[in-house]
Amino acid sequence: MGLSPSWPWLSGILIPPTAPRQPGHSDFAALAELLKIPVRRDIFVSYHHSGDQAYYDALARLCGDCKFLYDGSVDRRIDSEDAEYQERRIREEYITGTSATVVLCGYQTFERKFVDWEICATLNKEHGLIGLRLPLAQTTTPGAVIVPGRLHDNIVSGYALWQSWGELTSAQNPAAVLRGWIETAIAREKRLIRNQLEKKARNG
Repeated sequence: MGLSPSWPWLSGILIPPTAPRQPGHSDFAALAELLKIPVRRDIFVSYHHSGDQAYYDALARLCGDCKFLYDGSVDRRIDSEDAEYQERRIREEYITGTSATVVLCGYQTFERKFVDWEICATLNKEHGLIGLRLPLAQTTTPGAVIVPGRLHDNIVSGYALWQSWGELTSAQNPAAVLRGWIETAIAREKRLIRNQLEKKARNG
């Protein structure tokens, strides 16, 4: 009986080209694309809790099929003033396991040290980053929005996306819009990441 020369040998055992193998992540991703099944992403939402909680709640309602990881008011749960320690805890306990961070940019967001540390942790993990302008965001005289410095650096570099709240609320399918932003953010070139600013030591 002849054997096809195209069949490889492994330790004397004939392995046909169509030998079954265990499916990996890329297999499921390819299948999802083939079947047009959206990949579910876990995302972290960074925001000023006392100022913008209502917008977080509205975002969760608008995009209910996305999994939001509420950070549990990080500033009350991590009892330390050490910025390096804080950022490491945020990265390990809140950012790890997610794919992207959405920063809700409201009136005082740019002043909040924990928002800065959450953005820093996101960039250290090379996750996607999206800035979402809220209606009450502060603007300068020319109309430019005031955002956290670390977010600004990455918007300018082209790494972070900059979107507006109105784009979600006016969409027929807000969850699909957000999913599109997330996938775009995740696909951005990591070489565009800018994370050199000194961490904020205090609010304001």
